[in-house]
Amino acid sequence: MNLKEKIIADFKEVFKAKDEARLSVLKMLQAEIKNAEIAKRTRLVKKANGSIIEDECCELSDEEILEVIFREIKKRKKAIELYERGNRKDLAEKERLEIKILSVYLPEQLSEEEIRDLVKKAIEQSGAIGAKEMSKVMAILMPQVRGRADDALISRIVKELLG
Repeated sequence: MNLKEKIIADFKEVFKAKDEARLSVLKMLQAEIKNAEIAKRTRLVKKANGSIIEDECCELSDEEILEVIFREIKKRKKAIELYERGNRKDLAEKERLEIKILSVYLPEQLSEEEIRDLVKKAIEQSGAIGAKEMSKVMAILMPQVRGRADDALISRIVKELLG
């Protein structure tokens, strides 16, 4: 069962259970996935100069769905920050719950120590010296950690270790 099928199955289960919080989040997630598929289809049609494109080729892969989920989590983290600044603890808590629901679909996340080890190896492998060569390290590192760690955390650790 791929990730999209799992989300649809969970949506049906949550719908029957009448779990409003999860239902709302999964409905939003399905809409975002559909929007991403439409955007992908549009890009493909433009590349094919207006030719007919089969629907199957426009479905998102699990990796693309993970990108959608990460994007939604990032939005909620930003909202939490803003709500807390505005002293709206209730809304910040709602966003935290939504992050928790979305996180169920993410692969197991790497610990900070595991990320540090991978960054050290990538720095060694790339031969990067200093923060100006951060892109060399990131090019090696990102394929290894995509979907398993927060990009902001990775970036912070790379900057810290490059000095």
